[in-house]
Amino acid sequence: MKKIAVVILNWNGQKLLEEFLPSVIQYSSEANIYVADNASTDDSVTFIENQYPAVKIIKNTGNYGYAKGYNEALTFVEEDIYALVNSDIEVTKNWLQPILELFDKDETVGIAQPKILDYKDKKMFEYAGAGGGFIDKYGYPFCRGRIFETLEEDKGQYNDIIDIFWATGACLFIRKKVFRELNGFDSDFFAHQEEIDLCWRAFNKGYIAKYCGLSTVYHVGGATLKTGSPMKTFLNFRNSLWMMTKNLPAKKLFAVIFVRMLLDGIAGIKFLAEGKPKHLWAILKSHFYFYWNLPKYIKKRDLSQKENYHKINSIVHRYFVKNGKVFADL
Repeated sequence: MKKIAVVILNWNGQKLLEEFLPSVIQYSSEANIYVADNASTDDSVTFIENQYPAVKIIKNTGNYGYAKGYNEALTFVEEDIYALVNSDIEVTKNWLQPILELFDKDETVGIAQPKILDYKDKKMFEYAGAGGGFIDKYGYPFCRGRIFETLEEDKGQYNDIIDIFWATGACLFIRKKVFRELNGFDSDFFAHQEEIDLCWRAFNKGYIAKYCGLSTVYHVGGATLKTGSPMKTFLNFRNSLWMMTKNLPAKKLFAVIFVRMLLDGIAGIKFLAEGKPKHLWAILKSHFYFYWNLPKYIKKRDLSQKENYHKINSIVHRYFVKNGKVFADL
């Protein structure tokens, strides 16, 4: 039995599968390949059955989004390592082997990601994951190669292997035993930030996340939910607050979330000044959801949370005040 499963989550993505599934099949001889389908209404499943009969199909009974979609599907996948790959990812030759070696060398490595470059401009890092993810004191995620909207050109500066805080859900490797110990993604998130929450929970349990710059994939990005979508704004802001409530150390919980909500308010004013009132409303709605569900998320807290989760205190201050636009400036 092969030790790794490449699992692609699909929802009405026949065109993406037609474009990107061939590279996965060509360069993934070490893996069994699955497509987890979220009850698509297009011809995705028929296309796979007819064109790629060796690909195993898992049929979810509804459109469960990213988090629950993977949770449901992975109950049927028994390989030791899961590679969760977006349907808009182009993989490259030898993308699996360097990451498999990381898992083989160290049992404490629970999660990993490759280098993520932009499919549309292959010399640039891509927003979702870039050169490995970190988080600041107030729950703002950033990456080597991407801070807020500033992307770096790939000049080999991140062709290394390092410990990171979170790995992107666009191409996330995780041990089956870790995924199941953590009870998978938090399905309440639906989409966005669920991989950071998963990595944070793994971190609190002593597992290490790694970035491997010896493996490269190309990501289209925004193929499911567009960057300018108010729904995306709502999910990101809501899920960030939920994630921090679950994972922050107890003595920092109130103060950090209070400051974060003030910063959310500033972001809302900025959206309004830019003529984007729907995004302001998305932030307000995210806060309503946060308050309404606060008791539920307090109950989801683990018994212990580690203190040293963040690399810097405020990426907002470094970026907007100190002009720290690239990772080297931090």
